[in-house]
Amino acid sequence: MFFARYLKLVKKIGIIEKIINKEIYRRMKKHYEVVGAVILENGKLFSARRGESKFSYVAHKYEFAGGKIEAGETGEEAIEREIREELGAKIKVLDKFDCVSHEYPDFTITLHTYLCEFITSYKNTEHEDLKWIPLSEIKEEEWAPADIPVLRKIIKKFSN
Repeated sequence: MFFARYLKLVKKIGIIEKIINKEIYRRMKKHYEVVGAVILENGKLFSARRGESKFSYVAHKYEFAGGKIEAGETGEEAIEREIREELGAKIKVLDKFDCVSHEYPDFTITLHTYLCEFITSYKNTEHEDLKWIPLSEIKEEEWAPADIPVLRKIIKKFSN
């Protein structure tokens, strides 16, 4: 009887340790504040496909063009800078669109998205592909997981 209760207690302690270790690991993950440009034109969404990545879960996935917010930058400043660096283009930030948080296996992000429009032409300098995808043809499985809640909101709000 005593031994059975002892084993049960040891098992519970082991489970608790696993939970605590998982939470410690989650809190130790690197966190990034990032921005993404939601650019719509004629019912199509501007989409940038990532190339190879050390993180397989985002490699070759579409995402909103953008990147990390640098220290001292506002979200609007960051999205303008990122689009200039990534696409050689100027944009006009129209409005804040959505903000979502996502936990990947190796890091966490808070994604701040902005409705934007191109002021100048763009060129591909670092993505595997740039594409205008009709909202009706967007396939969630082709997108970075963090972007999916924003995609759903775009489709709901802007589809005819």
